[in-house]
Amino acid sequence: MGIEVINPYNQEVLARLPHDSENSASQKIDALHAAYLIWRESALQTRVEVVEKVLAYFAAEAEMIAQEITLQMGKPLKEAQGEVQTFLERGQTMCKLAPSALAPLRPERKDGFERRIEHVPMGVVFNIVAWNYPLLLPVNVVVPAILAGNTVLFKHSGVTALTAKRFKEAFAFAGQPDLLHEVQLTHDMTSAIIQDERIEHVSFTGSVHGGHEIYRAVAKQRFIDCGLELGGKDPAYIAEDADLTFALPNIVEGACYNAGQSCCAIERVYVHDKHYDAFITGAKEALSAYVLGDPLLHETTMGPLARRSALGTLHEHVDDAGARGAAIFSAHELSGTQKESFFAPTLIADAPQDALVMQDESFGPLLPVHRVKDDAEALDKMNDSAFGLTASVWTKDVERAEHFGRDLKTGTIFQNRCDYLDPALAWTGIGDSGKGSTLSAYGFHHLTRRKSLHFRTGR
Repeated sequence: MGIEVINPYNQEVLARLPHDSENSASQKIDALHAAYLIWRESALQTRVEVVEKVLAYFAAEAEMIAQEITLQMGKPLKEAQGEVQTFLERGQTMCKLAPSALAPLRPERKDGFERRIEHVPMGVVFNIVAWNYPLLLPVNVVVPAILAGNTVLFKHSGVTALTAKRFKEAFAFAGQPDLLHEVQLTHDMTSAIIQDERIEHVSFTGSVHGGHEIYRAVAKQRFIDCGLELGGKDPAYIAEDADLTFALPNIVEGACYNAGQSCCAIERVYVHDKHYDAFITGAKEALSAYVLGDPLLHETTMGPLARRSALGTLHEHVDDAGARGAAIFSAHELSGTQKESFFAPTLIADAPQDALVMQDESFGPLLPVHRVKDDAEALDKMNDSAFGLTASVWTKDVERAEHFGRDLKTGTIFQNRCDYLDPALAWTGIGDSGKGSTLSAYGFHHLTRRKSLHFRTGR
């Protein structure tokens, strides 16, 4: 019993991997716990040097790893290469942030006392990762967890299970093979491991349904915490004063990059009446320019969906919007086996606010667009969502952006940018987008405990 790693472009089986047994998983957790007891005593500079060696492995193997990502989940090779580079940059940023983020917090000096709040490691962190960004999702947890003095039990999605093995190889290359162990687990085994007393924190990236299951499992018998990075239904607003020639291509790319399989992809677009018709015309042209095909070929700009099962949701969203009066446009005619793995980038004009495509996560290359008359209507409709991960406002007016920044119910607000994670800022969401924070100093705080030291040094 195990998993098959399948190339979504041609359905070739890339690898067959067995599931861990209860015994093998327990042995890995034992090794991680033993390593933690030593690692927590190490100097921060030592930890940084180990992480830098891990990153050096990925830099040296960048081309092989990028190609492997493309083979496993179908993103164009150029995008996979970009993911490797962003992974390296993000890892280096977290190394630079670690000294200040992990430094003790010292209250105002008080004579006769030593007082400080330390950020101490937790122990074994169980990191459960989705497939859509095989490097960028785990780096958000793995690197700060290790830098903070933890060790990591790493479960990657079965879709991209080979990438987990590269992390294991990287830590072996760095001379610390027991700081991270990868596992292949059944659903039941995952739940059982969460209850293991040697696990001190759970970090999960995936669906809202999966997040609820993880949260229930964490709360079942123990009082450990978890971080949940879940779905998104991220809106963009093109305001009356927006530079449409700049906003349009950025928004289209924000919706279609990685075939729309991003939690922070643009999934709703609200366009001021002044720009609406021009946006629709321009979006049709931009979507028509995508080249669908073999993701290993240089000319391909959109590959297959990572999972064929996603096609049903996308067709449902398009059909529902059409039945509610939306205009559907796609310039690509899929033929033969393409219909089984690809979804053409699709414009949905005049999408009603109550349509599925405006309320439920699509996770595919759909661009639903809704006309609004002013800022107030845009803000109201942007907030009409169960999700709250990111939102973008396309305007030249900083005061307008600040107004939306105050009133939008979401974790990150962009002005004239979208679909981007700045590692110096906290990556966080509200509502069905999850709980907790990764990246920035808060990414370290989320993976450590606060310990207060209150020493009387005089009388």
